[in-house]
Amino acid sequence: MATHLDKILATTRVKVAASKALVPAEELEARAALHRPSGWADALRVRSHSAPAIIAELKKASPSKGLIRADFDVAWLARRYAAGGAAALSVLTDEPYFQGNLRNLEVASVAVSLPCLRKDFTVDAYQILEARAHGGDAILLIAAALTDDELLRFTRAAHAIELDVLCEVHTGEELDRVLAVAEQPDAIGVNNRDLRTFEVRLETSIELVDRIPDSVVRVAESGIAAAADLARLRRAGFDAFLIGESLMRQPDPAVALEALLRATGSRVPCDQVPTSLPNVGLDSDFERRDESGRGENRWET
Repeated sequence: MATHLDKILATTRVKVAASKALVPAEELEARAALHRPSGWADALRVRSHSAPAIIAELKKASPSKGLIRADFDVAWLARRYAAGGAAALSVLTDEPYFQGNLRNLEVASVAVSLPCLRKDFTVDAYQILEARAHGGDAILLIAAALTDDELLRFTRAAHAIELDVLCEVHTGEELDRVLAVAEQPDAIGVNNRDLRTFEVRLETSIELVDRIPDSVVRVAESGIAAAADLARLRRAGFDAFLIGESLMRQPDPAVALEALLRATGSRVPCDQVPTSLPNVGLDSDFERRDESGRGENRWET
């Protein structure tokens, strides 16, 4: 029986085939040459020395939650994330399931100097070229969706055009597979959502973090809803933290992100302080979380 992931990957392959017919690789190569990728992983590593490195996600909708944010001005959201203290961005480009697109990646890349991850279901090297052609600085590879050979080929393809790679795992077995690949990704992310139950457990990250080598950026994904979560994961050894839906649901993501960082004792760089900061205290949405995580899609953050 096909899983939810199988269905998404099948849809993605159909979309990629259509894109290839519409825009030849040669045209993408010409566009890609106009964008000079900035170091996505380096930006996270540098920020992590002084504060939690937040990967703030631009996410309009999800399969399980439906529409998350109706007012989705990509340029404004990217600028507010930058103002709130994000170290990098993650931009959903999947259309059928997350209402994203490559135009959003392009707009975000132009709007701010923060490096941008193209977050999508990578199944073809063509998508990697698309990422750079639309202003991306990094791509996502999901271990559960790819063979060992694909992990290696796609990592090499990304590095060949100066893009960083975030490889996402859910289990120790997937992490073992990623670590055995001949060319390592620039960052390894642990998604805290269980593949079978959809339960969110921060312990998933904590159990795996010591097995992730220092040579890559360690990223915690999903279930980070409060300053205490952020502090706990940072103490465990994570460098960066991908946060999406909880920020997207806030009226002003800059205010919400700054409040989250402030609650951990971190300070936003002086050139990134939001222009308006109302009092957002411990009663903010970041201090409330659904402990079960039931019904949430496992690739959502």
